[in-house]
Order: sequence, then C-alpha cells, then structure tokens
Amino acid sequence: MARERLEDFDRGPGGKYPAIAQSWRRNWEQVISFFALAPELRTIIYTTNAIESLNAQVRKAVRVRGHFPSEEAPAKLIWLVLRNVQARWENPPITWQAAKVQLAIEFEERFLLSD
Repeated sequence: MARERLEDFDRGPGGKYPAIAQSWRRNWEQVISFFALAPELRTIIYTTNAIESLNAQVRKAVRVRGHFPSEEAPAKLIWLVLRNVQARWENPPITWQAAKVQLAIEFEERFLLSD
C-alpha cells in the first residue's frame, strides 16, 4: 500500500518535486520502518520543533565531553540528557504520553516507562 501511495504521489504533487520520491525509493527500508511505527510515535518524530530542540541538547552534551571512556558511556549520557529534558518540559507535546507507551511496547526493557 505504501508503494502505491508513493506512486500516486509521484504522479501527482510529487511531479513538482521528483527528488522526494527518489529519496524515499533509495531509503525504502528506513521509510517503511517509520510507517510501521504507531501513529503516536510518528507524530512525535515528525514534529520537528521538539526533535530539533532535543537534538541540539544531545549534541551539546556530547560535544562538551569530546571522548568517552567506554562503549556504554555515550548511551548513558544520552539517557541522562533525555531524562533531564523531560523533567524540564512544562508543556510536553500533546501525544507524548501515548508515544511513551508505544516506545515502551516497541523497545521493551530499553525504555523504562516513568512519569
């Protein structure tokens, strides 16, 4: 169904922007895995303002460290950054609670569901 919709897009509005359909075809495995996620997760992922802000904070924390003493250190640092960012959210995205539940289902033991 996704391929059919991509073809429809390519024949319709995508005709003005052929690079979009070409990019999706080149990266089909990643594109299709995105659509396999629950709608709540997709909404959080493609809502770019929150993601851009989060990415900036993670990049800043990683850049300050320079290098890491072990393989686990970057993952721990990112986890701490995510925890601190979430604690400072006064108004998290509306679908964040639903997205957290979907993340817990999708990634089981790697995502601890806390409030």
